[in-house]
Amino acid sequence: MYPETFRYTKEHEWVEAAGGEATIGITDHAQQELGDIVYVDLPKVGITVEQGKTFGSVESVKAVSDIYAPVSGEVLAINESLTEAPESLNADPHGAAWLIKVKLSDPAQLAGLLDAAGYRAFLGE
Repeated sequence: MYPETFRYTKEHEWVEAAGGEATIGITDHAQQELGDIVYVDLPKVGITVEQGKTFGSVESVKAVSDIYAPVSGEVLAINESLTEAPESLNADPHGAAWLIKVKLSDPAQLAGLLDAAGYRAFLGE
C-alpha cells in the first residue's frame, strides 16, 4: 500500500525524489483519517517551502488539516487538477493526486524521513 520508493513523515506526507526534484503528497492513511476531501489549498509556484513548516491545507467534511513540507525547496509545480477535483486525493493519494513538486534545496533531508517499513511500523501495521 505504501510505495517502497517513497519517504514518509510522521505527519503523514510522502515524498518521492529523483534527480534533484521531489514530488510531495499525503499518504493513504491521511486521506482515510480525513474522510471525504472537499478542498485543497496549495502554495504558489516559485515560493520556497521549508522542511517541517506548513505549505497548504486539506479540507474534508470532518476537518481542516495542515500539510507540512517533508523537505525544503522551491515549488516548481502544483497539481492544478486538485482545485477542480479535490476528492481525487481520496482515490489516488500516492499517484495522480500528488500535491506539489519542488527543487530540493538539501537532498540530505531525505535521509531523516521514514522508509515504507518505518512508516508502516509507525502506523502500527
